[in-house]
Order: sequence, then structure tokens, then C-alpha cells
Amino acid sequence: MLLLEVISGERLPRPDKGKMRFHKIANVNKALDFIASKGVKLVSIGAEEIVDGNLKMTLGMIWTIILRFAIQDISVEETSAKEGLLLWCQRKTAPYRNVNVQNFHTSWKDGLALCALIHRHRPDLIDYARLHKNDPIGNLNTAFEVAEKYLDIPKMLDAEDIINTPKPDEKAVMTYVSCFYHAFAGAEQAETAANRICKVLAVNQENEKLMEENEKLASELLEWIRRTIPWLENRVGEPSMSAMQRKLEDFRDYRRLHKPPRVQEKCQLEINFNTLQTKLRLSHRPAFMPSEGKLVSDITNAWQGLEQVEKGYEEWLLSEIRRLQRLQHLAEKFQQKASLHEAWTQGKEDMLNQRDYESASLHEVRALLRRHDAFESDLAAHQDRVEHIAALAQELNELDYHEAASVNSRCQAICDQWDNLGTLTQKRRDALERMEKLLETIDQLQLEFARRAAPFNNWLDGAVEDLQDVWLVHSVQETQSLLTAHEQFKATLPEADRERGAILGIQGEIQKICQTYGLRTSTTNPYIILSPQDINAKWDLVRKLVPSRDQTLQEELARQQMNERLRRQFAAQANAVGPWIQGKVEEVGRLAGGLAGSLEEQMAGLRQQEQNIINYKGNIDRLEGDHQLLQESLVFDNKHTVYSMEHIRVGWEQLLTSIASTINEVENQVLTRDAKGLSQEQLNEFRASFNHFDRKRNGVMEPDDFRACLISMGYDLGEVEFARIMTMVDPNATGAVTFQAFIDFMTRETAETDTAEQVMASFKILAGDKNYITPEELRRELPAEQAEYCIRRMTPYKGPGAPVGALDYVAFSSTLYGESDL
Repeated sequence: MLLLEVISGERLPRPDKGKMRFHKIANVNKALDFIASKGVKLVSIGAEEIVDGNLKMTLGMIWTIILRFAIQDISVEETSAKEGLLLWCQRKTAPYRNVNVQNFHTSWKDGLALCALIHRHRPDLIDYARLHKNDPIGNLNTAFEVAEKYLDIPKMLDAEDIINTPKPDEKAVMTYVSCFYHAFAGAEQAETAANRICKVLAVNQENEKLMEENEKLASELLEWIRRTIPWLENRVGEPSMSAMQRKLEDFRDYRRLHKPPRVQEKCQLEINFNTLQTKLRLSHRPAFMPSEGKLVSDITNAWQGLEQVEKGYEEWLLSEIRRLQRLQHLAEKFQQKASLHEAWTQGKEDMLNQRDYESASLHEVRALLRRHDAFESDLAAHQDRVEHIAALAQELNELDYHEAASVNSRCQAICDQWDNLGTLTQKRRDALERMEKLLETIDQLQLEFARRAAPFNNWLDGAVEDLQDVWLVHSVQETQSLLTAHEQFKATLPEADRERGAILGIQGEIQKICQTYGLRTSTTNPYIILSPQDINAKWDLVRKLVPSRDQTLQEELARQQMNERLRRQFAAQANAVGPWIQGKVEEVGRLAGGLAGSLEEQMAGLRQQEQNIINYKGNIDRLEGDHQLLQESLVFDNKHTVYSMEHIRVGWEQLLTSIASTINEVENQVLTRDAKGLSQEQLNEFRASFNHFDRKRNGVMEPDDFRACLISMGYDLGEVEFARIMTMVDPNATGAVTFQAFIDFMTRETAETDTAEQVMASFKILAGDKNYITPEELRRELPAEQAEYCIRRMTPYKGPGAPVGALDYVAFSSTLYGESDL
């Protein structure tokens, strides 16, 4: 009974006093009852055999006591007592040379295993480097003596018996080794505490690294946006079309080369942020709050601002190019018409200032008068041209043409000259009418020539002007209209040629009459300065310009047909790519909200979809190439499709973001499942319940839906309890419960996680029950990296009785689970 009290540490019933046989049997029965009360089954061991001195029964009972109270409570990683003790010995002696513990008999014969156990926990007691495998007696005696002297472990074994026995007694060796286990139990407890601290610190260090990476990536992305927006907001136009084309090419480079990597960085930043928040939530750390100005909402707002400015910049570029294109067309037209008018007015002022009628004969005066009539008719015909030139100049001014000053100067000179021509014309008419009363003879044939030649000449001038006119068309139909008008003009040429023959016939008749009657001939018609040679020259010019106009129109038709083919080519691809992207977005949405097998199968399906999307990128690139060809051809409209390149780009970016977000959501579910110990059936049940109450099928439950879901699962909810649960699943009060928050709520109360109190208790074990810990104790019990991490982060201990350099592990543990300073 005394042995049981000593080895178990408990009090037994008072023994019966007396030395008679029944007293001894009663006391032995009390001992056996105590052993049985501890769950030990005694087979064939009775009090009578013990009292009668049965050596086999006595030894069996003693071994049962030792096994129950000294060995049975040993447990390493949920193994049995014997296996746990053996595993403990193997782990402690693994680093030592010549030691290989496989059992409790032959593995201990050379004494090195016992010396290794002592040296592992008390290296100051044995110099293991001096031990030799060929000196087993010395090794065993050294271990027995050190254990007895310094560890209070009695010498239970004999060195010579162990060496001389082929297989030492297993129970004796196991009993002796168990004494070392109990002697070093405190050190084992410290090691367990150190492992717990290492685990907590490793999680914290990994989270800090993710936070720093998030901050760096967010800073770089925001800096790029900050630098890019001023460039896109610069709306200072260029005076020339080539300069604006360079601006458009720079914008295309930005779209193709500079922006896509930033889109990927933004997507990766959102994925990293969600992963970090999931890890913090699973380890019961406070949520990560990025520094000011770097929140997810800040990045989203900055990106939206960039997109808005980018869209405005592109619209501005296209409108500027259209404006410059129209300005260039108007300027060329103005210069052409001004040159034609100036060529027509050349010499007109000198002619109107002549006083040739003073010495002219009656016929000459009459001829001068008729010539003046023809000039006035020609002048009136040019009135519209002058007004057209003024209108072109005014439109160039309204469109802010960069050479408006020179245009205005030339237009003003033309208008001033035109007013002067009108004044001079009126003065000459007054003079000729005064002379008309004196002169009556006139050559009717010359008058007829002048009357018919003047309008024909105006027709020729108009035809030359029309044939040399420049145009601006945007479609095949407009070009066809020009071709139709040109064909109609060519149809009038035979009639015009007959009119030319008639006019030239009048001049021939004049010459015939003069020759017949011997009249004085003149090389000029007194009624008109236009000669038959002039008419023929203009007629030849018209005939020369007609085929040139044909060729130019045909080339323009070919160019417009090519543009039409580019439109149809782009439309064919866009009408295929647009619905494909829309279908993929819907398919990814269905995968995200359905019950498609295990999470790994869902992840495999999503990865396959992601690969399919990546493989489809070539179609987008080809569409970009067609779009670039359209823009290089200055084609900005397309009636064959409702999809613009901007729509395709936005849909493609939305598809990439959707598949990445869905994959990240499934990855977070895998993390949650593994961390919470959920089975696939539980996850499927959670998903089925969530989908059933997600009435709007938008991936979230509204508060009323969430309440109905909880009631269906057996929760008895009052208003206060439901409000408390809503603060857990919707801390930001968005009015929506996500699937991840739903899973966290369903598994939160059953999860086994580390707490600040457990970390404090672990540090207290390492510190030897002190309220502080020293750097030396941290370096001795923890790995070097994590020990230095603790020393840098722990604040000095301010309590009484602490040595210099003591650290406050209580405040440090609270910081790990409190407000983050990162």
C-alpha cells in the first residue's frame, strides 16, 4: 500500500493493524481494489498468492503497478504507452551518432542511448563527444551514476547484466527509461510550448509578408494611374493631321502595350487581398486594413477615373481628327476656288478702266457695249463663286483653322476687288450708254457669237471647276453617287460639242462675210474677249479632265470598297467574339453558383475554363488587328455590327476578372474546408442551402433570406440574437451575406484555433512561470529566426524584480490577436 501511495501520489484506505494472515490478506485486497479502480484488469492475481509469497504473482503485480502509474500515462502523437515511449526516445536520440533505438532491449546495450537522452536535456552533465561505442560498461555506468546523482533516478539495472545478456529484460529497461521520460517531462512541455509559439509566429510572419506585398503592389498601381491620368487629360490639339495621327498611335500603344499588364496587376491585387483576408479570418487575426488611400475601394475608384478619362480622351482624339480632316478639305477647296477666281479677275480692272470707246467707231462702240453686256453677265455668274469663297472662309474661322489669318487676308482682298469690279463695271456701262446714242451699227453675227459663247464659256468654266473639285466621302454609296453624277455630265458632252460647233460656225461665217465683202477684219470680237481658240482650249481641257476624273473616282470607289470589306471582316469576327464572351461570363457565373462535384472538381473545371479563355486570346488579338486597320483607314462607323472594339475590350476584361475571382473564391473555400475540417458533403449541403435561399440568384443572401435559412436549419432567433449574428457575417452592414461569410458562420464555433491566452501560457512555460522572459531564454527555446523576431517586437518588461533586458511576452501575445499596426 505504501508503494502505491508513493508511485500514484494518492492516499489509500487505512491498513488493518495486525500480523495475522487475514490482516495481511485484507490489506493486500485493499491494494488490489485500488489498482482495479484505476482501470487495471488483474487476471489470476489474488491476495492469497501474494501473502503466501508466490514470486511469479508478486512480480506480475509489481510490473502491472509500474506499467499503470509510470508508463501508461506516456503518450506521443496518440500512440500507446510503449510505442509512445519508444517514439519519444527515437526523436530525442536521432541527432546522435552510433545511436539507433528500435526496441527496449538490444538498442540499449552499449549505453550510448541512455547517455544521449541525458545529453539532449542536460548537456552540462555528460561530454558525449568523449564516449565510445566499444566501451559499453563505461557508458552504462556513466549514465547510471549521472542519473542517480543529478536526476534522482535510482540505479535499477546492472551494467554487466545488460552486457552479458543476449537480450536484456525489456520490462526492466522500459521501466528505467520511463524514469527519464518523467524526469524530463518539464523540458518536453517547454518544447511543445516552443512549437506552438513557432507555429503562431510563422503564421503572423507570412501574413505580414502578404500585407507588405499588397501595399507595394497597390502603391505601384496607384502611382501608374496617377502618372497616366494627366497624360489622358491633356486635350491640347495639334494643328496638323500628322501630329494628331501620332497622338492616336501613342494612344494605341497605351491600349495594347501599357494597360493590359496593369489590368492583370489590378486583378492579382484583388486576389491577393481576398486570400490574405481569408487567412487572417481563419487564424482569428484582425482583418487587414490597407494604409490610407490604398483601400480596394480607393484602387477601384482610381481605376474607374482612369477608364472615364481614357474614354473621353479617345473620343476627343477621334473628334479632333475629324475636325482636322474637314479643315484640310475646306482649306484645299478654298485655295482652289480662290485661285480660279483670282485667275478670272486678272486684268478685269485694267479692262474696265480703258477709255477705248472715245475714239471708236459706231460699230466699235456698239461692240464695246455688247462686250460689256457679256462681261456683266459673266460678272453676275461669278457672284455665287465669291459668296461661296466667303462662306468657306467663315467656316474655316468657326472651326479654328490654324492658318485662319492668311485665309481671312486673301478672302478680304477678293471681296475688296469684287466691290471695286462692281463699281468700275457700273461706270463703264454709263459711259457706253452715253456713246450708244451716237453709234447704231453693229455686227449681228458678232453679237450672236458673244451671246452664245459667253454662257458656253461659263459652262466650260463650271465644268473645269467641277472636274477639278475635291470631295470627301465615307461610303461606297456616296462614291457611287459621284460616279452617277459624272456619268450624267459625260452624257451632256455630245450636246455641248454641237453647241461648240455652232459657236465656231458663227465666227467662221463672220470671217467669210468679211472676206466676201472686203471688210476690215479684226482678230478680236468687239462684243467679247473670248476667242474661238479660248473655247477650243477649254474644251480640250475638259476632255482631258474627264478620263482623269474617271480614274480618280474609280480609285476612290476601290478604296471605299476596301473599307467596306474591312467593316464586314471586323463585324464577322465581332459578332462571333461578343456572344462568345457573354456566354463564357454566364457559364462562369453558373459554375460559381452551382454544385458541380467536389471543390477540386470545381477548381479543375474552372481551370479548364480559364485555359479555354486564354486560348481564345488569339481571336481578340486578330479583332484588335482588324480594328487597327479600320482606324488607320479613318473608318469610324460600322453598320454591320452592334459591337465596338471598346465593348469587346470591356467584356474581355470582365470575363478575365470573373474567372479569376471565381477561382479565388473556390481556393478560399478549399482553405476554409481544410482549416475547418469540413467534408465535401458538408460543403455541398451549405451550398445547396445557400442557393435555395438566394432568391435573386446573385451570389448573396439578403437579411430576410438569411433569417429564413437559419430558421430552416433549426435556429431559434430573436431580434437581438439575429442582430448579433448579422454583425458577424456582415460586419460592414452592406445588407448582403456572401457564401464565404455563410460558411465561416456555420463552422466558427466548432473550429479549433490558437488564442492569445494559449500563446501567453506557452511563453510562461518557456519563462519558467515568470511574468517576463529574457532574450537568452528565447534563443535557447526557439529557432534563431523566430527568436530574433520576438526580441525585435517585444517591449521591455516594466514590472518589479525583472533583470535588465527582460521582455513583456503578455503584451506581445495580445498584439498578435489585437489591432494590427501594419
